[in-house]
Amino acid sequence: MSLFDTRVPAVLLRIDRNPFHHGTLGAVRSLGRAGVDVHVVADAGKSPVRTSRFVTELHTPPRPGASPADIAAVLRGVAARLARPAVLIPMDDAGAVAVGRMRAELTPAFLLPEQPGTLPQRVADKAELAALCPTVDVPHPRTLVPDSPAEASRAAWRLGLPVVAKWSRPWLLPAGGGLRSTVVVRSAREARELYLRAGEAGSRLLLQEFLPPGPERDWFFHGYADRGGVVRAGGSGVKLSAWPRGAGLTAVGRWTPDPEVRALAERITGALGYRGVFDLDFRRCGTTGRCHLLDFNPRPGAQFRLFTDTAGLDVVRALHLDLTHRPLPDGAARPGRMFVVENYAPLTALRRAPDGGREWAWWARDDRAPGWAMWGLWGRHAAGRLLDRARHRLRAGGAAHERPRVVRQATAPSESSGLPGDERAGSR
Repeated sequence: MSLFDTRVPAVLLRIDRNPFHHGTLGAVRSLGRAGVDVHVVADAGKSPVRTSRFVTELHTPPRPGASPADIAAVLRGVAARLARPAVLIPMDDAGAVAVGRMRAELTPAFLLPEQPGTLPQRVADKAELAALCPTVDVPHPRTLVPDSPAEASRAAWRLGLPVVAKWSRPWLLPAGGGLRSTVVVRSAREARELYLRAGEAGSRLLLQEFLPPGPERDWFFHGYADRGGVVRAGGSGVKLSAWPRGAGLTAVGRWTPDPEVRALAERITGALGYRGVFDLDFRRCGTTGRCHLLDFNPRPGAQFRLFTDTAGLDVVRALHLDLTHRPLPDGAARPGRMFVVENYAPLTALRRAPDGGREWAWWARDDRAPGWAMWGLWGRHAAGRLLDRARHRLRAGGAAHERPRVVRQATAPSESSGLPGDERAGSR
């Protein structure tokens, strides 16, 4: 008999339109292999996820930037098609925040962890998280939230350059606007210019003390806080390589138990009364050795399948079992197990698997189509990027060739000179 109540389907919600989000595929496979019907509410028409044999049905997602009420309306439409309660799993911060705010409206049709509806937004908001950490004795990099361009410049100097600049609510960033959720700022002028784009970003700018990266300094913890607040499943891992290099998402990670990281995860989730799946990012200070919490993601992390124990339990399966009042099996941790995202770490993917085993982001023997589809899509993506760079260099070379003739013809700067445009380009 299955451990799972297979009469209860799962609905995965993803608003961010990223065709290469392997975490969604991981959740599809994890629950689909357990016999659960998996419905995906995401822009997966061009994603390898759509080819998985474990997808029961794809549903049209909310538009980017949709309000929580609009997202709830889309989910009610999905619920009407299912005609039975389902476990709802947001796969990105925008979805987690919206579902938390609309929890009372969604719970008749969906099974959700019971917690304050504003809590997912409070922990996902990077400025609020910085304020929360000292109250629960969790180390966090020193952070300042400027309230003017001049204050942004002063804050950068006070923290000591370089500093890390973050948008408080990165899920509100407009697509294609050139703004990144996190950047390293190396001058007070850069901090000031970034602050001036707060209206475009849709949330506050915060400046944070820079903790230098180094070997095995970037850690993460994935877990599930059950109905009683006990952290189940998951574990701590270390990021061995990232994409882009030196920052960004985990390209290669290793399951590495660390008592300090686990204690901090249990401390903050317990103090806040958090319930459900979570993904925490830490950086260990090279001077003090202490781990500082950088991010609290109120949903599954993309590499959550790394932490699959000997009983086959991961955080997504733990959520489904707990919300359907099924017991969670007791399994043992698998230290040394590795997670590899093939398109971001192809050389690592070709190496022999470690003794602890390896989890691929895309490839699976029992579900091969997404792996093949990913390589086709990635090849077209990479070729497009190379073509764009070549075009940019050609345009830049042409502009450089023309610029001396323009300067010789002009006796003084005019409104049509290239200088203002160059300054704007430097601030993007």
